Amino acid sequence: MSDSPSVDVEASEHKQTTSHIKSFLSGGVGGISAVLVGHPFDLTKTRLQTASSGTYTGALDVVKKTLARDGVKGLYRGMGPPLVGVTPIFAISFWAYDLGKKIVYAATPSRASQKLTMAELAFAGFFSAVPTTLVAAPAERVKVLLQIQGQGGQSKYSGPLSVVRGLYKEGGLKSIFRGTGATLARDGPGSAAYFVAYEVAKQALTPAGQDPAQLNLSAVILAGGTAGVAMWSIAIPPDTIKSRIQSAPSGTYNGFLDCARKTIAQDGTRALWKGFGPAMARAFPANAATFLGVELSLRVMNKAF
Repeated sequence: MSDSPSVDVEASEHKQTTSHIKSFLSGGVGGISAVLVGHPFDLTKTRLQTASSGTYTGALDVVKKTLARDGVKGLYRGMGPPLVGVTPIFAISFWAYDLGKKIVYAATPSRASQKLTMAELAFAGFFSAVPTTLVAAPAERVKVLLQIQGQGGQSKYSGPLSVVRGLYKEGGLKSIFRGTGATLARDGPGSAAYFVAYEVAKQALTPAGQDPAQLNLSAVILAGGTAGVAMWSIAIPPDTIKSRIQSAPSGTYNGFLDCARKTIAQDGTRALWKGFGPAMARAFPANAATFLGVELSLRVMNKAF
């Protein structure tokens, strides 16, 4: 019978999740949107996090000195790796988030409601960071090394491939993947907060009786921006440690905790929050662009297929 309970549950689950292919492709579109909008903010954050004490007086000083030294193109240093890598990174993230939700449904076949709880959304969000890290960590390593070039007046690398060759020569794959644990420490909790905030904001902005999937684009922008702010509100300390591990010479730090301990000993607890301003300034517009790209591409695909 077409109105059997199992069919109703299946239909309800389908509303909560999308196909793997659509999740993957829409995530890639969202990632490209995020990089194009947010890279100058990210570069400013990374330079604040990695520069020696006294190099800059703040975010605006980073921008001013970067523009004076390299012009506008200087604000886009290191954009190649995230722009090239962002499609698989965000695609995997949104695919894995959707897979995480499907895992929840599979583990709770007798659930009373098909609406996921915040804890379940948080699990799916955290889960999304696990496979994503395998791509994100080496891309972040290359991006960080390119972003900090020019601070001392020297450019060691000519581009992303030059970085990869240099790192492999220096220490093989281990060098390329340095900071993987720190990347997961940032993105696991951050992604949990990210997706929970988006889903909660989307539900709150949805008029009674309307399907959240049909939310107007201005509400999508607001919900996406809120998700970015939620993520970066908790992600800056592990992100600072990640940036320092990935930018420092080999042997400087013996892992995540050693870097945190040495950073605090040298510069105090405040050092863990370096880059908070530009990260938060980037959080809303970049992630609003992300989810706008995701939702628009999903709607196009849903109509086409």
